[in-house]
Amino acid sequence: MRVILLCDVKGSGKKGDLVEVSDGYARNFLLPKRFAKVADKEAMLELKSQQNSQQHKIDEEVKKAETIAAKLNGKTIEIFAKAGESGKLFGSVKAKEISAEIKEVLGEDIDKRKIQLDEEIKSFGSYKVKVKLYKGIFCEIVVKVKEK
Repeated sequence: MRVILLCDVKGSGKKGDLVEVSDGYARNFLLPKRFAKVADKEAMLELKSQQNSQQHKIDEEVKKAETIAAKLNGKTIEIFAKAGESGKLFGSVKAKEISAEIKEVLGEDIDKRKIQLDEEIKSFGSYKVKVKLYKGIFCEIVVKVKEK
């Protein structure tokens, strides 16, 4: 029997998969527990519609990420921080501060978890920082830390 899974079922497949299972397994387990529904014409059309809408949503997110990447790539962000006599910062520059500065200067709201710092920024200077906008879409910005 062909069924469309409504949730992840161990050993059968993931949510939204069209799978072939034995009649007894479908009638006695999957269908009564509402883990699946029979793959008739109506259900197949609904599945195809859901897949198309998911693909459209993904395409929109990729397009938005590429636009942001083009806008941010190579830009320089200046962050002002306090330091002691030796030139070491009090604390360090965090992704949260970089994110806030990007929003203030460039108008793009970037989540702090998407900013990838190779090492902690604990002194003045320029640092290259990678920003992951979507799967496989990155941009690089330069963060200049200056004295307040």
